[in-house]
Amino acid sequence: MNISPYLCLMLNPVHLLIKYFPELSAEQISSFEKAVLLYKEWNTKINLISRNDMDNLVERHFLHSLAIAKVIKLAPASKVMDVGTGGGFPGIPLAIIFPKVDFYLIDTIGKKIKVVQDIVEQLGLKNVKAEQKRAENVKKIRFDFIVSRAVTKLPEFYSWVQHNISTKQKNKLRNGILYIKGGDVLEEIALLNKRFRVFELSQYFEEEYFETKKVVHLY
Repeated sequence: MNISPYLCLMLNPVHLLIKYFPELSAEQISSFEKAVLLYKEWNTKINLISRNDMDNLVERHFLHSLAIAKVIKLAPASKVMDVGTGGGFPGIPLAIIFPKVDFYLIDTIGKKIKVVQDIVEQLGLKNVKAEQKRAENVKKIRFDFIVSRAVTKLPEFYSWVQHNISTKQKNKLRNGILYIKGGDVLEEIALLNKRFRVFELSQYFEEEYFETKKVVHLY
């Protein structure tokens, strides 16, 4: 029986990533497929991701993280810090997409960082370092971008990381914070008195989950 190429695509566990990032190489697709299996295996041992969310792992964690890759194509040799990475989001999906960018993933929960380190090692991601650390304790290291998925309110987050933003430009977007967040963000942004841009994820992804989701660029 012949199976149509479209059906083959839909049967692929990472078909949503292929849909929105058709430029993915076979190696990158394989890495995402392997990552899905690793997360499912680890989630039986430690509650990295809500068990109710596991059925939507690719959409709500992988694709959600890759919203940043829709907002900016990171230049080679860029440096990115992912604060409050949890199970490795958005850092690990971004590291697969941008193999020539250096990623530093931090979280205060040691058992989650150990899982992230294992997944990074099993995926062979040479461009990722993961450590148990508070953002306030990252000293004298500068990054082009600080990324995160809504670990706290924006003013508090900015106070943690403002000293880590490099003044040397490599990318088309100004160096700063790329913050993935849902709902109304303007009230929080107004407290900062910083320049900003809000990217609505419904511009990039048609799934209902993304209707109220945003990437906030603070600079």
